[in-house]
Amino acid sequence: MYTSRKKIHKDKDAEPTEFEESVAQAVFDLENTNQELKSDLKDLYINSAAQIDVSGNRKAIVVHVPYRLRKAYRKIHTKLVRELEKKFSGKDVVLIATRRIVRPQKKGSAAQRPRSRTLTAVHEAMLEDIVLPAEIVGKRIRYRIDGSKIMKVFLDPKERNNSEYKLDTFSAVYRKLSGKDVVFEFPVAEA
Repeated sequence: MYTSRKKIHKDKDAEPTEFEESVAQAVFDLENTNQELKSDLKDLYINSAAQIDVSGNRKAIVVHVPYRLRKAYRKIHTKLVRELEKKFSGKDVVLIATRRIVRPQKKGSAAQRPRSRTLTAVHEAMLEDIVLPAEIVGKRIRYRIDGSKIMKVFLDPKERNNSEYKLDTFSAVYRKLSGKDVVFEFPVAEA
């Protein structure tokens, strides 16, 4: 029997929460009803889902997808996000690949950790996943006098129409996942 339970695979056979099951059910329904996504969603599944408060009464849904399926998800990203946002009205949907951070080895250890498993690399890749239809064209880090720092990320102006209303969502999701403050902007075109 094929059900929505096949659309979510948790680590170590953990039971999915009620919210994760509702997201898996939405993906399952899209596979069965939407003809243009049917063949693409056939072999895809999610790892987990969480709901994050953005600002005021706005909420975002963060869907974690397996790292090895990220390319397949990127092909259908805009269609899938649009359809999921219709199902969960009033909530922004963000798809992120699940990545693992490996701690540094002890002194004298011969094993090397891959660069892609460092904290910095995982946070950079997460930032690119969050803003996905848009591309990052520049970054600036501003250090304040009180010692705090804030990162400004400039997005490609071509995607301004599709992602401008989500800039607050991108900031809130990245802050929740990494603990770093980020401001997303579009570069000002010089005449």
